[in-house]
Amino acid sequence: MDSVGVAAAAPDAGPGPAWQSKCPWGAPSTTSISCSLADVMSEQLAKELQLEEENAAFPEVVAAAEGPFITGENIDTSSDLMLAQMLQMEFDREYDAQLRREEKKINGDSKVSISFENYRKVHPYDSDSSEDEVDWQDTRHDPYRADKPTTTPRRGFIGKGKDITTKHDEVVCGRKNTARMENFAPEFQVGDGIGMDLKLSNQVFNALKQHAYSEERRSARLHEKKEHSTAEKAVDPKTRLLLYKMVNSGMLETITGCISTGKESVVFHAYGGKSATEDKVIPPECAIKVFKTTLNEFKNRDKYIKDDYRFKDRFSKLNPRKIIRMWAEKEMHNLTRMQNAGIPCPQVVILKKHVLVMSFIGQDQVPAPKLKDVTLSSEDMKKAYYQILNMMQQLYRECNLVHADLSEYNMLWHDGKVWLIDVSQSVEPTHPHGLEFLFRDCRNVSQFFQKGGVAEALNERELFNAVSGLNITADNEVDFQAEIEALEKMNEDHVQNHGKKLSTFSSDGDPPIYDE
Repeated sequence: MDSVGVAAAAPDAGPGPAWQSKCPWGAPSTTSISCSLADVMSEQLAKELQLEEENAAFPEVVAAAEGPFITGENIDTSSDLMLAQMLQMEFDREYDAQLRREEKKINGDSKVSISFENYRKVHPYDSDSSEDEVDWQDTRHDPYRADKPTTTPRRGFIGKGKDITTKHDEVVCGRKNTARMENFAPEFQVGDGIGMDLKLSNQVFNALKQHAYSEERRSARLHEKKEHSTAEKAVDPKTRLLLYKMVNSGMLETITGCISTGKESVVFHAYGGKSATEDKVIPPECAIKVFKTTLNEFKNRDKYIKDDYRFKDRFSKLNPRKIIRMWAEKEMHNLTRMQNAGIPCPQVVILKKHVLVMSFIGQDQVPAPKLKDVTLSSEDMKKAYYQILNMMQQLYRECNLVHADLSEYNMLWHDGKVWLIDVSQSVEPTHPHGLEFLFRDCRNVSQFFQKGGVAEALNERELFNAVSGLNITADNEVDFQAEIEALEKMNEDHVQNHGKKLSTFSSDGDPPIYDE
């Protein structure tokens, strides 16, 4: 067929306008409708156009949505999608009913119940997401709070007849108590109750509340103790920093460990290093005495320092922490006096706040035994007695001190002789209770050596006169103590009247003479 025949057959296919309308290159037959700017910006027009487009695109879905969804009547069963939705809905309802039966069976009459809400298929709210949807944590259901805010009327109950509910209802109170747990301290872990309808009884809530308060106070005490106090066989951060500085400066080579603990202090063993100055020699082995800063043991011991004329002006009842440093300083001064008098005692190396470094009485990290723990022969026991008698007289006459806590617990046996330790509570004889402390020391020493079999041991009254140089002639202990109190009263009146401190005696002078 030639081109002329094709061109001639083309007009026979149909009328001209029909062919032109189907031709993609032809001009459009529809004419544009002119409208104003107000019609274009009309919201109602936009909704109508959107509705027309949805009806044209989804005719079956719209038709199905117009009728009832669940009932079997008036439903076009020819749609496979509709049948599948109906079957799925029925299956979800049966599944939820089974979950409710299991939930009721497990909970029973228990005060604390569990819920399978998260596993149910049919929910009372629409879960379709939108563009303005917020975070899921904000939209998730909170079982602690009611869906609708309910207010308890002034009369204290709601409802009528059998449906009455008071503010003391078990379920209402249980949920309120669960919600009130959020007010506990953040350190008290109450767990995550999201998704669980917890009901706490008043008894359980009160117990948890009391425990939360106790834990809060305990946490505060532990923090205070950790930051400002030394514990048993341990040191606080500030004390540890002092020890680190001593080691870093070369004064101490290393700190080996704890060798003794007491009510007032903890003693550590350390190996000495090199001193920064040539005139000061550090012993090979040192004892580090760290005074505890808990203040518990110092509350009843202020009588040893508040009436001591060397520290009376610096004593502060309102700031007990200063007593601890003053206590360490007092032991350093007392040890220095004893060392100058030639009394066997630890040698002071350095004092840093409440840390006192002394020479170690012992050998190879093994401390010398206390006099109460060592077994001595009769000759050594007699030798120790006369040595202690001589040291007490030196302490009183040359050092102008009274030990105030002298016993077999504060005396060490090393290298065949007795060493005195723990002189932080030592006071001068002119202390308002100095003679009472001396008489107590004499009693402790006399009783220990009399039990040890020393026949030459004097009784406490004879030992007191021998040490102090006084001549108190009393037949019994009651009259003897009465005369001691009278002498202390006379000394206190003399200080108050004349304003003189009798504690300012020279280190090598005679003991004070108490004239009746």
